[in-house]
Amino acid sequence: MNYPGKVTIGDITIRDGFQHEEKFIPTEAKLWVAEQLILAGFKHIEVSNFGNPKGMPQFKDADELFMKLRNSKLVKDLLKDVSLTAITIRERAIERAINAYKEGYGPDRILLMVSTSESHHRVNSGLSLAEYWKMCEEWVPKARKAGLKVNGTVSTIWGCPIEGPTDMKEAIKFASRWLDIGASDVEHADHDGSASPDRVFKYYSMLLDHFGSPDKHIVHFHTTRGWGLANVLAALQAGMTNYESCMGGIGGQPANFVDGVPVSGTGSYYYKDPGYVGLCSTEDMVVMMDEMGIDTGLDVDKVLEIGTMIERIVGRRLRSESIRNGRIPKKLSGRK
Repeated sequence: MNYPGKVTIGDITIRDGFQHEEKFIPTEAKLWVAEQLILAGFKHIEVSNFGNPKGMPQFKDADELFMKLRNSKLVKDLLKDVSLTAITIRERAIERAINAYKEGYGPDRILLMVSTSESHHRVNSGLSLAEYWKMCEEWVPKARKAGLKVNGTVSTIWGCPIEGPTDMKEAIKFASRWLDIGASDVEHADHDGSASPDRVFKYYSMLLDHFGSPDKHIVHFHTTRGWGLANVLAALQAGMTNYESCMGGIGGQPANFVDGVPVSGTGSYYYKDPGYVGLCSTEDMVVMMDEMGIDTGLDVDKVLEIGTMIERIVGRRLRSESIRNGRIPKKLSGRK
């Protein structure tokens, strides 16, 4: 098997993971997770969403969390080597991120998102694809001029939970368009677990044939149907080197019910079982890659410790097998 000897893993638990939780995760808990992830060696972390908190009350503390993290005694000196991302789907959120950055506490990087499926995109953004691309052509240069990096995400590459099958070739075109308008990197996302390993290998092989290098491209898998790590292996074999995941395999569509209050505007969940969705487990991905001899630059034991604590933060057993069984021993125990 051919795969890279070294990869980068970004953890997006605090944003993508917690956004699906139906209870508000306290700001201090989010801060603890961010600090510990940085101490474990993660260089890329999604911190929050700067969208309207009426639709995503989980992120009503976005400014406070960024301020606390920037002033954290534990990691303040490490932040120069860490990229902190905020999600900014629409204009007001981008403007808010730019202002926060200028005031010295905001994100280093923002994320905008398109779906190759028109229906999925409209549900996520409230705009048609044509309208959204026009907005991005205006605001991506503004964000870059202000000093922010910009991620352009492409979703529904392997299928859409609303429309069904999609054409993978469209996603290559969308990725090119992101880079053409000034995006720093592109996330290629399977947001509902539609991807199968054979098509994952085919897509990322097409991607590398087109762009030549994986450096500006990020792999993002949900494991709704249990294929997540199989898809990671397929992406590794295709030559991809940048990944992102969530502790405990949590995450998904933003919660439509938080702390006992229905959230307006989010609609019904796409999933048959909204309690059993999420991204690939960071713990399992790190342990798997470690066993394969792939350098992640992470403290594996600390990653497992963080995962155990996150189960206590959210209050339930999560989808990490490595939390239950640990990593594979690297030397003999001495027992007979």
